[in-house]
Amino acid sequence: MPPIHDSQRVAVIADSQNLYHTAHSLYSRNIDYTELLAAAVGDRELVRAIAYVIRADSPSEEEFFEALRDIGFETKIKDIKTFADGSKKANWDLGMCLDSVTLAPKVDVIVLFSGDGDFARLCTHLRHEGVRTEVFGFGSSTAEELRDATDSFVDMSEDEERFLL
Repeated sequence: MPPIHDSQRVAVIADSQNLYHTAHSLYSRNIDYTELLAAAVGDRELVRAIAYVIRADSPSEEEFFEALRDIGFETKIKDIKTFADGSKKANWDLGMCLDSVTLAPKVDVIVLFSGDGDFARLCTHLRHEGVRTEVFGFGSSTAEELRDATDSFVDMSEDEERFLL
């Protein structure tokens, strides 16, 4: 595992839907993205922070998107799709993976905010390419395969007052 040092260039990839739903189901609270970004970057150099969000036409979501931008996140927004049977879907997994692989040659560390086990293969690939991977998620809802695939896992449940509003 590559060590942490101040001269590392860091990219942050935030799976906002995963964090939102987990924080609400476990705590009925929202994520403190300011504190989360500060904890992820530390004294290192932030190259890029991207929050992947879904537009579902809820009243406060535009304020949330703007707040993310004010904190320092670039927002990538996908509209939710409603199918003929009434089901809805929106998923950023592929976009997050492609952006991570594209950013990998430009950074030393990629920090992923998610508990989704689908990202285990991404972490394995990034580590193979020499990029340190760090995951922030809630312990009880973070897939074991994701924890096993990353260099470092931060359980946000262990410091919920810091990471939740």
